[in-house]
Amino acid sequence: MGARLASGLVLAAVAALVIGLSDVLGLDLQHVALLGAALGGALGLIPHRSDWGKLAGFGVGFVVAWLGFALRAAVLPDAASGRAVAALIVVALLAVMAAVSCGRLPLWSGLLGAAAIVGAYEEVYTTAPSQFVAESPAAATTVLLAAALGYLATSLLPVIRPEGRHAGPERLEHESAATESDIDALMAGEQQ
Repeated sequence: MGARLASGLVLAAVAALVIGLSDVLGLDLQHVALLGAALGGALGLIPHRSDWGKLAGFGVGFVVAWLGFALRAAVLPDAASGRAVAALIVVALLAVMAAVSCGRLPLWSGLLGAAAIVGAYEEVYTTAPSQFVAESPAAATTVLLAAALGYLATSLLPVIRPEGRHAGPERLEHESAATESDIDALMAGEQQ
């Protein structure tokens, strides 16, 4: 319970810090602070065999979803059918990414990356689709900054076990593998 509470409190402080820095530095982070911090925090908390794999999966998901917006702006109709085609392409590409990488780039982290840009930019895009080139970089950088801070807040905390001692690397590796296989089975739709 202590590690969960510490992670949550640090993440809460980071979200507040992002909003405070936004105001002080004149950045437009306020509307994406909680979104980015929450997604980055989840990325940091979910175990995976490699931090680089889950970070790369997040990055690929982010870029693929951003390209989905580009596709919508360039050739797809600004209607439900255009959004549906873009969503189909984005999620299908992320599934292919996870399959081709044999899970090294997990589907869940790609979906978190896609959710980050969609959550930060969908409303702005809907208001002015023709402004994609001008407006999407600002949305991308602001939510990525918030997500990076959320990730750092949760991934840099020491891992404390209920027994009150720090887990050794071999124990963490074993437990992470078990948890990871449970998450992978859940994502594949298998019942435990």
